[in-house]
Amino acid sequence: MILSPFIATVLLFPFTLAAQRQIAKYHHLPPLREQAAIQDAWTAERISNIPNILKKYNADAWLMTQKEYAEDTVFWSLKSATQFFARRRTVDLFIANASPGTKSSYNWIDNTNEVWTELLDILESQNISRIAINADEGSAFSSGLHVGELEMLKEKLGKGWVEKFVVERMVAVEFVATMVEGRLGWYRKLQETAWAMITEGFSSSVIEPGKTTTADVEWWLREKILHMNYTTWFQPTVSVLGEKSPLEIASTGPPGIEFGDLLHVDFGVTALGMNTDTQHLAYVLGPGETEEDILTGYLDGLKKVNRLQDILKSNMVVGVSGN
Repeated sequence: MILSPFIATVLLFPFTLAAQRQIAKYHHLPPLREQAAIQDAWTAERISNIPNILKKYNADAWLMTQKEYAEDTVFWSLKSATQFFARRRTVDLFIANASPGTKSSYNWIDNTNEVWTELLDILESQNISRIAINADEGSAFSSGLHVGELEMLKEKLGKGWVEKFVVERMVAVEFVATMVEGRLGWYRKLQETAWAMITEGFSSSVIEPGKTTTADVEWWLREKILHMNYTTWFQPTVSVLGEKSPLEIASTGPPGIEFGDLLHVDFGVTALGMNTDTQHLAYVLGPGETEEDILTGYLDGLKKVNRLQDILKSNMVVGVSGN
């Protein structure tokens, strides 16, 4: 029995027809200490670009504050590889045009009033008229400032500085979206590893039609992630596409996988501070069948989906919303 994965909705390594398909390879991660060094180098490179982002959006400074267990969304892109959550009160300040001899970035991890004293001293020493804060209504990446922390800023900084607060959505969005060159190479390896896991999961080494359920494949993927020392950011979902609605399927338990089924998987891996997100389809070939026996309608659908991918990719323009 052979399962033939033949459609992908991810554009990084696009599938075409089965005959043109390349076999995805597994990529092992470096030791944890080396991973941390790699991540921190990327983060430093991304942070060094923040003044340019601030200038682009006419902001003189960018101020973030959060407490333990209540991190700003941007925190996860700013933190070091060995920092797993915000501690005490964590405050970050970035300056677009720092005065000669002064720094362009500051970080405090402190619960005392010393934070506010030092923050005020720095603000007063710089020529600052507009301070970006993460309080946007539309984007999750730009709305991470908790209400309690905003009230604390108002109390500790005073009306004069609070009146300089501005909401510039794209400051946070553009920082989070910044992809340094070295990061892209590893992202491709993560993506190919995800594809390799799906390829193995959608094969006769994992699936026995008439016996294996979709839940079995989901948990096989979770175990494979663990075995490879990766993690994930959502539970894999494997389903049999057909006439039943997801609610009907959920009420009867995970379906068994049979010959002739069309399978769908939604799957992602996490490593080096990056996530992948992949959806594939696979057709379960019957006994004695080959890829030549796949229904023409499925193959025609593949061509249309590949064409849609090309159209989507051609319309990806820097600075334009995906919506």
